[in-house]
Amino acid sequence: MTTAPAGLPVSTSPASTAINDERLAWLALALTPQLGPRRILRAVEQVGAAARILNLRLTELEGLRFPAESAQFLADGRSLDLAGKEQAALTSLGARFLCHADEAYPARLREIFDAPPVLWLRGEAAILQQPALAVVGTRHPTPYGSAMAEMLARDLAQRGLIILSGMARGVDTSAHKGALAAGKPNIAIWGTGIDVVYPKENQSLAEKILSTGGAILSEFPLGTFPAPPNFPRRNRILSGISIGVLVVEAAEYSGTRITARCALEQNRDVFAVPGNVTNKNAWGPNTLIKQGAKLTATWEDVWEDLPSQVRLELESLLSEKAGLASNDAPAASLFREEPLPPHEARLLSILRPDEALQIDEIMEKLEAELSSSEVFTALFELELAGRVRQLPGKNYVRCL
Repeated sequence: MTTAPAGLPVSTSPASTAINDERLAWLALALTPQLGPRRILRAVEQVGAAARILNLRLTELEGLRFPAESAQFLADGRSLDLAGKEQAALTSLGARFLCHADEAYPARLREIFDAPPVLWLRGEAAILQQPALAVVGTRHPTPYGSAMAEMLARDLAQRGLIILSGMARGVDTSAHKGALAAGKPNIAIWGTGIDVVYPKENQSLAEKILSTGGAILSEFPLGTFPAPPNFPRRNRILSGISIGVLVVEAAEYSGTRITARCALEQNRDVFAVPGNVTNKNAWGPNTLIKQGAKLTATWEDVWEDLPSQVRLELESLLSEKAGLASNDAPAASLFREEPLPPHEARLLSILRPDEALQIDEIMEKLEAELSSSEVFTALFELELAGRVRQLPGKNYVRCL
């Protein structure tokens, strides 16, 4: 009988010595019922290696303070069987897993208190090490919130920051679209298995993320459905991988508050886009700003608060790309003013980014100045120029 570094005896029976695949052992532990991240990480630290845990007898497993069900599951070999099947399923999916000891495991995430022992991954692992900003917010944003999330994600992605979000409806989706509009890779962190797209309408968005060199990440096994408790757990990963969290819109009782709280606990920067105080979705970011979050209106507000080392790293990467300044589209501005034909300028003056106007309301406001044909022509030209966006029901908002 040999002795583990922490003083626990390790069985040398034929059955146990066959278990020597360290990475598969991490996966087996992650798939064992009732073993949370902290319990697994403490046990591996105590014993010295994940594979050694699988070699322990039932009484030795109980000595690690594992629940009886968990210890029996490991001792019977069911955890290892599950891990083998999961690995085969991942291979057939063209995916992989990262364990806590892997070099490819996100370095910043490893720093947090309850880092996931295993991450399921589709796409590129290399971008998990790059400086990233989490963009989060409500699933029911105003047009202003959607536009701000997309604009800021696009502008920051153009400058080398990896945008990550949860790919939920609303602000998350807008953030991913903004990064894709910049032609940059981004990361989606799911509260489901990496083979379960949620919401379903974001199937094409997930495919675009992967096709542009991005990644889809989860701490949940394949086939995990979108159970409500999964998403608060997921939020600590969003903040843990990132150097900061940007909150766009969030109501008082929102999951976004959990992400912001995790960011503060993990010593990450928090940024917030101010909102209209009469809108319930402004409660979250406005309250965070009162509590010390950085008020954010443009990409510069985030950029100037980045750690010096990160900013220098990004600036160095940008300078290496020849012709970047001339080839990339200029960043959006909240106060962009360019000459417009009189009819278009007048129509644009009555539209707002945070409140939609229905076509009948537009006609009514302008009936003394413009004919219906002039209104339709002006709307068409403004849409083509990207200054106006049409929402369902012939509602229009001004683009930021």
